[in-house]
Amino acid sequence: MSRIAFYLALFLAGLIAVLAWRLWPELTRPTHLDPAFQIPSPFELASLPVATRFDFPLGSEHGALAYDAQRFTENHHLGDDLNGIGGENSDLGDPIYAVADGRVLLARDGGPGWGNVIIVLHAIEENGTRRCVQSYYGHCDEILVEAGNEVRRGRQIATVGTGGGRYFAHLHFEMREFITPFIGPGYREKTDGWLDPSDFIAKHRGAPEDDVGRTKP
Repeated sequence: MSRIAFYLALFLAGLIAVLAWRLWPELTRPTHLDPAFQIPSPFELASLPVATRFDFPLGSEHGALAYDAQRFTENHHLGDDLNGIGGENSDLGDPIYAVADGRVLLARDGGPGWGNVIIVLHAIEENGTRRCVQSYYGHCDEILVEAGNEVRRGRQIATVGTGGGRYFAHLHFEMREFITPFIGPGYREKTDGWLDPSDFIAKHRGAPEDDVGRTKP
């Protein structure tokens, strides 16, 4: 009888250990998600102010004092690599500006090769239809905003970096048709979901008299 009880206790102990091992990730899962990884709710999307004008993120509002070293789709590139006109690391620490009014979805280290990354969500209206686009700022040095912050067009949100020392200083800039914060690759053969950044901004610049100048954080 004692032997049966021993084996039964051993079985139960093993069963409890297996269940605890399998359920531990769920039992210890944090109850609060970082705002950068929460999918925006319909209410949050509806509450986004409409961005009526887009400007360039580096140099002047018109894109002066900067040049595009590697354009969208060149070598399967998913964005524009924007540099100060001095080249190499002359633009290290230069200000990066929000291209339009919006809400910061992500502002954090993007992992090896990315350095700091910021993603801002914008609402736009075209032909009576409201939709969302993202502006994406990669290889940043200093981050000046946090996930959840509301930003205005022309506000400085970061400084130009080197992707953790991997590249000469530049801004990897993308425009996307996503609503979720997704870092992803810098190069991809298929560009579904990605927009030509320079072309998009050129088509959504608004009236020149709306220029308000760059603002500090």
